[in-house]
Order: sequence, then structure tokens, then C-alpha cells
Amino acid sequence: MEKVDLALCLAVDASSSVDYDEFGLMLGGTAAALRDDSVVAAIAAGPRGSIAACLMMWSGTGAQEVAVPWTRLDGAEAAAAFAAAVENAPRLVRAGATALGEGLAASLALLAAAPVEATRLVVDVSGDGRHNQGRPPGPVRDIGVAAGVTINALAVLNEEPDLLDHYRAEVIGGPGAFAMHTPDYAAFAQAMREKLLREVTPRPLIA
Repeated sequence: MEKVDLALCLAVDASSSVDYDEFGLMLGGTAAALRDDSVVAAIAAGPRGSIAACLMMWSGTGAQEVAVPWTRLDGAEAAAAFAAAVENAPRLVRAGATALGEGLAASLALLAAAPVEATRLVVDVSGDGRHNQGRPPGPVRDIGVAAGVTINALAVLNEEPDLLDHYRAEVIGGPGAFAMHTPDYAAFAQAMREKLLREVTPRPLIA
């Protein structure tokens, strides 16, 4: 089994609160962050010189789909190819409720099945709404933390100004876990760049 510094599951909100344009800005912003020179350098700077990443979309109960499967990133070429796959990924789940706990559970399952041996395991949640369907995220988060997973979050505050508090209380956890926010989707790319740098860089950072 291939050894990497980090297994990173990008878990993006595709619920009904994220409209067509916002969804495009979210994926485009994530792709732009993955292409950023500082992010690419950080990916290659770890002891093993590589990470593994995947993209998973989540919405309501039973609506979670892998949009980009596990991919090894070890430099600019691999990061650019993964970024292109993220940017062009179709919206695979119906735009339903916000089953954040279900999205977390699906992310943890993906990490458990990752075809790599990773020094660190991280779920990177991005969204604009609090949990409103299915199992609550807090207990799922606790299961992940007990398994050694770090769960971080990026809250888009365009609809719920207090979403960051919800993410801090119910979503994030594990070694060095943190939650960030961005005021809207127009600023998503810059926020995601900062988030990826914190996640990829192998040192514990606490918000």
C-alpha cells in the first residue's frame, strides 16, 4: 500500500441552499486553491512528498456521492489534473436538505477505505448551512475523532451568519482541528487556499 503524508477528503455541500452559480464558485474556488503554487509546494514538502485526496458531494439523507476518487498528488502536474477534475465535476447529488451528519459519515467511510497508508487523516467540510436532516453531526464527529481523524470546516456565511459557531460546536474535532469562514462564495477561493495550506502543512494548528 502506497504511503502518503495525508489522506484528505474534500466534502462539499451540494444541498438546496447552494444554487447553481454558488456551486460553480465552490468547485472553481477549490480547484484554484489546489493549483496555487504555495499549496502545491506544501503538498510536496512533507516527509513522503505526497498526499492523497478525493472529492465527495453531500446533500440530504442518502445523497452522498464520490465526484473525484482518491488521487495521489505529488507535485504541480498531479495537482493540476486533480484540480481540473474537481472544477469539471458534475453535481451528482440532488439539491435536498442539509444532512451534515450523513455527509460526515460518508467522508469517514471514504477515509477508512482509502487505498493508501497516510500519516494523517483529514475531512475538509465546506458548506453554507447547518444540519437539518438525518443523524446529527456531533456524534459522527466523535466517532471520527476516536479513530484519529481530524475534521475541519469552512463556513460560507452568505445565508447563516452564525454558521461558524455551529461548525465549531458540532462539526470540527481531532488533532489541530479548526473552522474558518468566508463571507460569501466570491471569496471562497482565497479562504480555501488558506484552509488547504493549514491542512497540508504537517504541524498541529488550533483555531
